[in-house]
Amino acid sequence: MRQPSTSPGGPITRVPGMRSLLTMSALGFAGYALLLPVAPLWAVHGGAGSGGAGLVNAVLMLATVLTQTTMPAALRRIGWRPTMVAGMLLLGLPSALFVLTDSLPWLLVLSAVRGMGFAVLTVCGSSAVAALVDGPRHGRAIGVYGLSIAIPQLLLVPGSAWIAESLDFPVVFALGSLPVLGVPAAAVLGGRLERVTADDGGDTEPAAPDRARWRVLAGLVLPSLVLLAVTTPGGALLTFAPQFAGSAALAAVGLLGFTAATALSRWAVGGPADRYGPRVFLAPLLGLCAAGLGVCAWAIADGGTRGAALVLGMTVVGLSYGSLQNLTLVEAFAAVPHRSHPTASTVWNIGFDTGTGLGSLVVGFIAAGSSFAAGLATTAVVCVVAAGAVLLAGRSPARTGRTA
Repeated sequence: MRQPSTSPGGPITRVPGMRSLLTMSALGFAGYALLLPVAPLWAVHGGAGSGGAGLVNAVLMLATVLTQTTMPAALRRIGWRPTMVAGMLLLGLPSALFVLTDSLPWLLVLSAVRGMGFAVLTVCGSSAVAALVDGPRHGRAIGVYGLSIAIPQLLLVPGSAWIAESLDFPVVFALGSLPVLGVPAAAVLGGRLERVTADDGGDTEPAAPDRARWRVLAGLVLPSLVLLAVTTPGGALLTFAPQFAGSAALAAVGLLGFTAATALSRWAVGGPADRYGPRVFLAPLLGLCAAGLGVCAWAIADGGTRGAALVLGMTVVGLSYGSLQNLTLVEAFAAVPHRSHPTASTVWNIGFDTGTGLGSLVVGFIAAGSSFAAGLATTAVVCVVAAGAVLLAGRSPARTGRTA
């Protein structure tokens, strides 16, 4: 049976392997964040229209989701260390190659390869938290891990476009190779995880009857639906804020409030999640998200923009968005046996990326036929419905406790 890596009261960062995980994650997400807004701009530089520019990140996320579905099998057959090292190389090396061409077909190919690497980073990162730290401290561990991936995005998503315009695109592409510097940390972490899973009896899941497999998947339904409900409006705000804010400055301030609130809340909710369990917070935070979205919708209604209200609403949504990222992952890990944590991580990451994509698609479609205010209001209704589903599930006799 797996024993705690450190004393229950010890700092999470002293758990063997955690510092390597944080280093790998920070460098990996730095490379991801730098190109997220700049790669589409490079496509426009090469003559692509807005549709072609949008394809760059769409292909990135599609490749990410498709690769994520293969991750449990890859970890079983290839092992942690080679999988993680390959992921960091796949994410980092193509970034430097963007400087060679601004032709859209080649940019899509490079984006697809980067998506494969990003899939490895996301699934292995969240799975590693569960493998390194025992269940009673998952919330705090996920909070610390969340900071390591949120801070690079907070600093670099708004700053990368400025770097491209001020210092030129090749500088961004060179910095986008930062994941390669994370290869040593990935190798050290992979070795640690292989030892941990070996002590646990191996990292492969034993053959289970159909009923057991369905029980695992059923336990992941609720956190996945909650995650979809909150990442859909989150994706919409990240995608369309520059369009509905009315000015670049207001959009930047709103996004800063959103991303800062996301980073801080994802970290801060970890302790309460460990103390009281994640389920008690899900419905209230979904309600808070709906309220924030309502403020955002009101702020941009009737073709005008109420700047202070928009920033306030986006910040409130960010609080829910960050907190629920942590809580749904804790809930997913608690709902399945330890050996199914890679599956839980995969399902969670697929839900996150799918919700982000749906936010762009659904809200964009509604805005085309009506308005962005109507689109955001629709996502608020989805959050309210999801909160009701959580309350009903909490009273269900089928879910009487949490299993580790």
